[in-house]
Amino acid sequence: MAENLTESRIVYFYEAVRFGTIRAAADWLNVAPSAVSRQIGLLETELDASLVERHARGVKPTEAGQFVIEYFREQVAHRDDLLTRLQELRGLRTGHVNVVLGEGFVSDVLSGPMQHFCKQYPGVKVNLDLAGTNEVMRKITEDEGEIGLVYNPPPEPKIVSRASRMQPLMAIVGPGFPRAARDKPMTVQELASFPLAATHASYGTRQMLQAVEFAEKIRLDPVVTTNSIAILKQFVKSGLGIACLPAFSVSTELDAGDLVAIPIDHPLLANAEAHLVTRVGRKLSVASNKLLQLMHSQMRAFR
Repeated sequence: MAENLTESRIVYFYEAVRFGTIRAAADWLNVAPSAVSRQIGLLETELDASLVERHARGVKPTEAGQFVIEYFREQVAHRDDLLTRLQELRGLRTGHVNVVLGEGFVSDVLSGPMQHFCKQYPGVKVNLDLAGTNEVMRKITEDEGEIGLVYNPPPEPKIVSRASRMQPLMAIVGPGFPRAARDKPMTVQELASFPLAATHASYGTRQMLQAVEFAEKIRLDPVVTTNSIAILKQFVKSGLGIACLPAFSVSTELDAGDLVAIPIDHPLLANAEAHLVTRVGRKLSVASNKLLQLMHSQMRAFR
């Protein structure tokens, strides 16, 4: 085993694992696939350990490889800590914040905290990436995002919730929907009798509906499945049926009277929560902390 570790070789290994194949990593790094394979081989020689398992469909990290990936991520986090301290000296004149969020949070973020943040810190750039629940959690745990906004996430020991608020999953209908004028909550059985549009299984809203199906031994069979909240809204506005969403995700339409939210009578749906999350142990930059504070205080999802 070599006395010195060549840090630059870890990048080739990390990207190969991240993309799943040598060729995809090579395309990303703009080098030949043979160069990626050679650097991984040299790294394995240096560490005297096998780092990847090669399969027909690509590569996977070994147990030793996983240790190297964790080391690499820690080094990136330390670099970010250094940039944070330098950013403090600059007084937030420049900087970057990376946020990963579900689409249902978009209007809430843009109409509240982003309005104030962009005016107060015009030199700080904000990256907003949309993702489903599972992908938001993955990106935050793997430091691809600093702040996550996620609806009813599964337990994850690497994630800490900075703010949470009960936000029930509601039946969203158009104003002309025959049931919209009633004050009584909708039963799960009644929900199942209407055409339904829902998100894919990687989204928190769909996972909740699946949990209700299992608990009640009932089938909620969507006629439309999508990864777009905008499509769910349009489905409802067009009078095609019902979508299930938290009220904050359609607050603009509710205020305008374009949509109506009806409570659903089931504890699994009534106890759903919106969460503002970061990775455990992640030191946020000054800019990220400022934006996180504004999200907590100004977003409807956390009121």
